[in-house]
Amino acid sequence: MSLDWEYFFSLFTMSAFYHACVTVIVLSTLSWALGAVLGFVVACGKLSTKKWLSLPTSLFVWFFRSVPLLVVLVFVYNMPQLFPSTGAYLGVPFIAGLVSLVVTEAAYMAEIHRSGLLSVAKGQREAGHALSIGFLGVQRMIVIPQAIRVSMPAMINEFVTIIKLSSLVSAISLPELLQTGQRLYSQNFLVMETLLAVAVYYVAIVTIFGSVLHWAEKKMDIPSRAPETLSTKQCENLRSQAIAVSNAVLPKVEKGAPNALELQGITKSYGRHQVLKSIDLKVKPGEVLSIIGPSGSGKTTLIRTINDLENIDGGEIVLYGEDYIKGGTISNKRRIREGIKRIGMVFQSFNLFPHKTALQNVMMAPRYHGKAASYDDAKKQALFLLDRVGLLAHANKYPHQLSGGQQQRVAIARSLAMSPDIMLFDEPTSALDPEMVGEVLKVIQDLAKEGMTMIIVTHEMDFALSVSDRVIMMENGVVAIDAPPSDILNQENDSQSFERVKEFMGRAA
Repeated sequence: MSLDWEYFFSLFTMSAFYHACVTVIVLSTLSWALGAVLGFVVACGKLSTKKWLSLPTSLFVWFFRSVPLLVVLVFVYNMPQLFPSTGAYLGVPFIAGLVSLVVTEAAYMAEIHRSGLLSVAKGQREAGHALSIGFLGVQRMIVIPQAIRVSMPAMINEFVTIIKLSSLVSAISLPELLQTGQRLYSQNFLVMETLLAVAVYYVAIVTIFGSVLHWAEKKMDIPSRAPETLSTKQCENLRSQAIAVSNAVLPKVEKGAPNALELQGITKSYGRHQVLKSIDLKVKPGEVLSIIGPSGSGKTTLIRTINDLENIDGGEIVLYGEDYIKGGTISNKRRIREGIKRIGMVFQSFNLFPHKTALQNVMMAPRYHGKAASYDDAKKQALFLLDRVGLLAHANKYPHQLSGGQQQRVAIARSLAMSPDIMLFDEPTSALDPEMVGEVLKVIQDLAKEGMTMIIVTHEMDFALSVSDRVIMMENGVVAIDAPPSDILNQENDSQSFERVKEFMGRAA
């Protein structure tokens, strides 16, 4: 037996096959796109902590991953027999096939998206929260772009799978490639030649669209991009365009002004373990507080309650004389978000957005909140802040292309972009190599000299004593001591509390 090659090659000139190719491409692309969107919604629902949302989405994934596509196709196509009103839509093979592919693929894509969403570090969401970006804004600008980059290889593979699965729609008489081939070989009995041509068409579609998607994946591959350091001339040009942000020169504190921050009876527990035990603290405008203490003393938890990264069980936080956060009550989300705008936070692990350059990291929050009149103004203000922390030459670099100290300085610039009244620092140097600590501490010292109100959790004892107006030591969830550095350094203060803090700081007699 030999193949009829003349007939085989003639199949590539038949318009019916090209019409069938268009049908396959349109059906597959729509199924992939709609399945990806629906799958993302299902993935978010499955990850929800609310049972009424996670349970039905989990059942959806379980059911449509269990039922064969062919069964779904036949059921959907025959749905008008049960519900005649659906006949105008589901009686059409293309629409019935599209619906079947979308719901089936959504179940598989939900798991792909779920893995992508889980890969986005918790700190990314916390950074968005600290910039007072809402839930949808965090998803749109921070989580989804990162999750898609992780999911893209699996999504491309799923597109190839959908192209091949579209052949099953021939079961409900859709004139796609396989159906077109079947009609031909049922007339001329040249089965092998016809199916070989059908296979070539499928391979061509997969190759072309697979290449396009792989190109898109490569364009999204940020780690492969070469770092771009600006020249001195370019920096001078950008420096001349930069616009100072509103808090570049902080106003003098008026006499009788309310405290910048008041913590009243703050309590916080994790299960049965009480981390914060009725903490009272007052911070005046322009004051710098350093919080020290052994690990597990509650110092990080304390400053995380100030911008609502951790809920408080009891007590109240007052911001510039106004109600802000109250424990044990239903929180006023709008009021808290407005308060968070006035509080900048720098994290121990930087939490820069890896899919954005240093410049874009600094620009994001002001653009989201409309603090800059235009994109150009936001860019110029961001350039000013990067220059302020000594990183103007690295404005177009991504976080992975920067050293730890540089990343932390970008994080400081990002927080300053919101013109905050208060800055929180959660162990800003603990994740850095020793030689990089100094460059970050210098930026913080400069902020202190300018009158920025700051609360700093730190293990840098000499730094805490040199830059702080007050040093607070926490131990076992309580404030063990709250005193100016001069009192701690005074050898005549030999009370038990002062002896303990001196011992912790390595300054015991």
